[in-house]
Amino acid sequence: MDAILLQILNGLDKGSAYALIALGLTLIFGTLGVVNFAHGALFMIGAFCSVALQRLLNLSHETVDPTKLDFLGNPSVVKTPYVIEWFGPETGAAIIDWSVPLAILFAIPIMLAIGYVMERGLIKHFYKRPHADQILVTFGLAIVLQELIKHYFGANPIQTPAPQALSGVMEVLPGIVYPAWRVVYFCFSLVIIGAVFAFLQFTTFGMVVRAGMADRETVGLLGIDIDKRFTLMFGMAAGVAGLAGVMYGPINAPNYHMGMDFLVLSFVVVVVGGMGSLPGAVAAGFLLGILESFASMREIITLIPGINQIIIYLVAIVILLVRPRGLMGRKGVME
Repeated sequence: MDAILLQILNGLDKGSAYALIALGLTLIFGTLGVVNFAHGALFMIGAFCSVALQRLLNLSHETVDPTKLDFLGNPSVVKTPYVIEWFGPETGAAIIDWSVPLAILFAIPIMLAIGYVMERGLIKHFYKRPHADQILVTFGLAIVLQELIKHYFGANPIQTPAPQALSGVMEVLPGIVYPAWRVVYFCFSLVIIGAVFAFLQFTTFGMVVRAGMADRETVGLLGIDIDKRFTLMFGMAAGVAGLAGVMYGPINAPNYHMGMDFLVLSFVVVVVGGMGSLPGAVAAGFLLGILESFASMREIITLIPGINQIIIYLVAIVILLVRPRGLMGRKGVME
């Protein structure tokens, strides 16, 4: 039973990333009708926002400490981060230690700006073009962003450790311990998902957006600038992907190809959940994450070698054969 519960926790952990990325993908497709293959790159950029902030906080200057001598007896040169010099040893060290959570505040305006520029500068020109054109141009954009990250940050993974207080394990159930940061990531994903749904369900802005998703032309005839609202939704979707990447850094060290690693799986999640269905994307993300986790068990791999690599695609095939629109797909989408 403990092994089963651990696999469920592992699945919820993986499913959190799938659900957050798929949620952003579905927001873009549901509002703008654009198949955005650059969405995985936004996840990657979010992860590197935490890397960038970590490097900024560790900027330091050299001072000579006469109380410390090297092996030749000369005063040692000590590097002191500016943050520690400005805020003091304890506060400065705490700021550096909590750089990943602080990167959320750093990443939000950056991701919103990137989403706005991407939509206004490129995506808007492909609204009425075939989906094949949208896929080609956004996939090309993803490659460009990936190579830019590789150029400035290098090809090797960069560690972004979790705060020391959350770097160990915690008891989630009696007798069952689990990495604390993974529990934090799962809870964080639930907060983000809940915030997005609450925004769309209970705010006037969200209600107008949902109306525009259902009938864009009629909303426009009411004198509402629905295009501007959809542009802001693109920025929100970019922000969701970026925040998912920021908090995922301590789980998997950021690297330039991590966006591509999640992109295909996230599109499978969107299709399984139902194109244009936000609840479907979230439900499918957690469901496929749990299935992938169980398929990675040693007993299952021994019985069916390689099943952990293809389980998501097999489940997708079965679901689409039974329900061609996905679990919660709406009639008329992609038809």
